[in-house]
This record gives sequence, structure tokens and C-alpha cells, in this order.
Amino acid sequence: MAEEERALLGSAGGDGGGGGSPGSPRALPAVCDPRRLPHRLLVLALMCFLGFGSYFCYDNPAALQTQVQRDMMVNTAQFMALYAWYSWPNVVLCFFGGFLIDRVFGIRLGTIVFSVLVCVGQVIFALGALLNTFWVMDMGRFIFGIGGESLAVAQNTYAVSWFKGKELNLVFGLQLSMARIGSTVNMNIMGWIYSRVRDLLGYTGPSTLGLTLMIGGVTCLFSLTCALILAYLDKRAEKLLCKEQGKTGEVIKLTDVKDFSLSLWLIFVICVCYYAAIFPFIGLGKVFFIEKFKFSSEEASAINSIVYIISAPMSPVFGLLVDKLGKNIIWVLCAVITTLASHIMLAFTFWNPWIAMCLLGVAYSLLACALWPMVAFVVPEHQLGTAYGFMQSIQNLGLAIIAIAAGMILDTRGYLFLEVFFSACVCLSLIAVVMLYFVNHLTGGDLNWSAKKREKLQKVAATEKEI
Repeated sequence: MAEEERALLGSAGGDGGGGGSPGSPRALPAVCDPRRLPHRLLVLALMCFLGFGSYFCYDNPAALQTQVQRDMMVNTAQFMALYAWYSWPNVVLCFFGGFLIDRVFGIRLGTIVFSVLVCVGQVIFALGALLNTFWVMDMGRFIFGIGGESLAVAQNTYAVSWFKGKELNLVFGLQLSMARIGSTVNMNIMGWIYSRVRDLLGYTGPSTLGLTLMIGGVTCLFSLTCALILAYLDKRAEKLLCKEQGKTGEVIKLTDVKDFSLSLWLIFVICVCYYAAIFPFIGLGKVFFIEKFKFSSEEASAINSIVYIISAPMSPVFGLLVDKLGKNIIWVLCAVITTLASHIMLAFTFWNPWIAMCLLGVAYSLLACALWPMVAFVVPEHQLGTAYGFMQSIQNLGLAIIAIAAGMILDTRGYLFLEVFFSACVCLSLIAVVMLYFVNHLTGGDLNWSAKKREKLQKVAATEKEI
């Protein structure tokens, strides 16, 4: 490390005197220099793969719904509890993930700890299947959830630490895209892995399911490896560049909740009701397409993953579009209406479901880019950590409750009632969007300003502040 520091200082000093020319033996190679683009691209790749394993394994149950219910002999409500157990710890942890990273572990150790929790949770989940003990699978999902959401916070903290400035939005978009790629790969490969394990063992059952889930857990080990390498590179860059360890910057004060505006509460309602009709639907979607549209298992996996496939490339595109045009409420309104149309098509028609699912993928990508930034427009900067923590908390609470409710509806009423239920959730979200539009208009809020107007008024405000 000392030699690297001397090399870095030598190349920095040589910028003015020729000692740091490309041919100088003291200069670090570009891929080893934290200030150079090749090294930063290496770090970016590690950041993106940091969450690959957790997103891949999060939807393992959705990719193997038929196999899980058959091999473990559970009904749909018990199956959907696997998603609920993931969400329960994050009703609380969303408030404390940033605190743990900033004050307890630090970004490097925190990322490793959360990655280990993801690995341990997945292993316990797989062992539960191997031992034919479903409550152990639930416990594994609970531990997996403790690590998964906090790992996403750590991932964002690394991004801010390394890519402050104009690159940051692109980096966030690339991280989201990699997460969606992980979900997509899971949807399309886990069924195939199960088939190969079944052929190897010669039978189906808990052992086949457990080995399949254990193989899927290899992706979590890969992400843990990325966390270890990233920690080393970040520690190295801290020494070479004398920079501080990254922090989330979150300040959580629960007393701020009493100051939240009506607009912010409406944003929370939109978030909970909208995502309640997305993630639980995807969790149950594979069997839905098999039973209603007579798709094969492979075709059902493909169409069930199309939402994530579309989201991967479209999230950065829509993010740029909303940044350039503004009018966030209008974009959210378009996304919610499109989602409602998709669910109605899936519920009441036998049209080619690829149409509805592609529309759902576009709407899902658009809403994420337009809804989440609105929080920053309606709360002061010192309350942002509390607002986002509360938003994630009630989102996880809603997802946990809706997951169980969706399973019970499917067990007792069938897919038509389930789709009506999801449509009702989207309708509630639509009502909240319309209310938000009028509340924003009547209070003179800036949620629906164009980007040009917002930029112009920000410049005026900055000028007045200087004066």
C-alpha cells in the first residue's frame, strides 16, 4: 500500500513536471488508480453485482410456485407468506438501515454483514425445503429480508460516495437495471434448474426443491464476494485519496411525522396501493398464466418476467425523461391508468396477455421514476431520511398484508376475484393521484411544474439568497 501511495503521489506531482508521464514506472495503471475511469468502472460493476444475488433470490418462490406448493404441500396463503416474512422486518429496519451503516458498522463492514445475512437467509430457506419443514423456510425468508433491504441502502451509499455529481443518476439507473436483470434471470432459469436436479435425483419432492434453492444461493455468494472486493477497493481509495468513508446522510426523527403534509400522505397511499398490485401479482403470476391462458411453464416464466425485462432498460430512460420534462403528477397518473387497464385486460379478456404485461412493465418503470422523487419536493431536506424511511416502511407493511390477503383470496375465490382485488388496489391509487393533483393545485405546490419552470424559480431563489 505504501508503494501505491508513493506511485499515486508521484503521478500527481508529475502532472506539472513530467515525472508522471505515461511511461513513468511510478505511475499506477489506470485500472488501479481510484481517480481514473477504468478503476471507477470496475467499482461500478462491483456495485451493480452487489445486489444481484438478493434480487435473484427474492423471487425464487415466484419462479417455483408450482414446485413449492406441491413439494411442501402448502396452500397459496402459506406460499405467499414467504413474501410476507421478507417484508415484516423491513417495516422497522427501513428506519434504522442508514443508522446502522453510519454509526454502527460503517459502509464497508455494513455491506459485508448484510450480504452475509442474505446468504445465511437463503441457505436456511433451502435447508427448510431439504428438511421438509416449512416454518424453517419462513425463518430463512425473514433473515433474508433483514439483509436484503439494508443491502440496497448500502449499495446506494457506495454509489453516492464514488459517483457524486452528474454521474449519480446514471449510476442509480444502472443499479436498478442490474437488479431487474437478476429478477429476470431468476424467473427464467430456476424452473430449468429444478428440472435438471429432478432428472439427476430421479424424483420430485422437498430434496429436489432444497437443492435447487441451494444452487440459486450461489448468486448470493457471488454478491458477497463483490462486497468483499468492494470493501478492499474502498479502503484502498480512502488511504490513497485521503477521502472519508461513505455515509448515507440519513437523519431519522420520528417526531417529523407530525409535520408531514397532506400531499406526502397521498404519495404514501399511491405507493402502497400501486405496488400492492405489482409484486404480489408477479409472485402469483406464473400459475395464473398457466391456468388461464394455457401457457407452458417456460412461456409462463417468460411472460411473468417481462415487467422486469422492460424495467431494466426503460428505468434510466424514463428517469431522464422525467428529469427533462417535469410534470411528475401527470406521469404518475399515466402510469396508474395504464396499470389499471392492464389488470382489467388480464381479468376480463382472453386477449394475448403479452400486450397487458408489456403495458404493465412500461407503467411500472414510469411510476418509479416519477413518484419517488416527488417526496423531495414536499418535505424539507432535513426530513428526507424520515420521509423515505416511512414510505419504505409502510410499503413493506402493505406488501406483507396484501401478500397474505392475495393468497387467501386465491385459495377461496380464484384468479378472477384476485384480479378484481388488484384492480381495486390500483383504483385506490388512482383516486389518491387525482386528489394529489387538486391538493397540489390548490396549495400552489410544485409537484406538477415543468422542469424549466422549476429550474428558473430555483435560480431566482438562489439569486435572492445571495443578495
